[in-house]
Amino acid sequence: MTLPPAEVLAAIRQRTALVERSESAATYKQAVRELPFYGSLVRKDYSLVWAPAHLVVDDPSKGLALAQPEQLLLHHMAEAVGVPARSLDLVSPYFVPTDAGTDYFAGLARRGVRVRILTNSLAATDVLVVHSGYARHRQPLLAAGVALYELRPDPRDQAAKAARRDEGPRMAGGSGSSGSSLHAKTFGVDMERVFVGSFNFDPRSARLNTELGLVIDSPELAAAIAHVFEVRAPRSSWELRLDPGSGGLRWVDGSGRSVAVEPLTSWWQRAAVRLLEPLPIDWML
Repeated sequence: MTLPPAEVLAAIRQRTALVERSESAATYKQAVRELPFYGSLVRKDYSLVWAPAHLVVDDPSKGLALAQPEQLLLHHMAEAVGVPARSLDLVSPYFVPTDAGTDYFAGLARRGVRVRILTNSLAATDVLVVHSGYARHRQPLLAAGVALYELRPDPRDQAAKAARRDEGPRMAGGSGSSGSSLHAKTFGVDMERVFVGSFNFDPRSARLNTELGLVIDSPELAAAIAHVFEVRAPRSSWELRLDPGSGGLRWVDGSGRSVAVEPLTSWWQRAAVRLLEPLPIDWML
């Protein structure tokens, strides 16, 4: 590998030093210092879980569309994790299962595997086009017995979200990262193994991006993911259910109240998703 010229490296170091001395950097450092986890690290009163872990990665040639199937993370992950026999708890901010993925998750549920999935709600995501790739698969998944949860936005973020909604439909194809959006990408299998990494369950992660992650043999960590679904998800998410009369969707909060339209969303957001759903764009999401 050839290093850049000395003057280029010097310019990079100079720009880096300016960033490090900036007000934004100081604000970020202070925010990190105020995190409870940071205090635990400094005091060394944290608890660690020791467990065997296996790194799985995409071959870099995937970025040039030259990787073979056996060189992809999905292949390595399937080998390391195995086929769920009892349970699958999945957290993915961008969940676009496609028809093939929907058949896979539905098949697991029909075989008696408990499948629970947590992703962003329309109110919590800033990428409406990605939500459209997920939305049309919800009813088949629920009908097969898959449990679906959609994260509610943080109330503190609602003012900003409302302001952006007022900007109108031009945001339908936009992308961003809301402060109240879900970002974790992980799943637990059979209360025994855990995956944590960069992989979203969407076609972009599967086919285009180069991703990596850790497969960890740890019942303790798998139990922590299950705890999210048993305790935290009901408090911070809407559970989706099928209306027994109409077969339509209902969003149920932790108190049992339910609504028949996507909560905390505007008409144009819902209309944009409805217009995008039939388009053959899953492969880009």
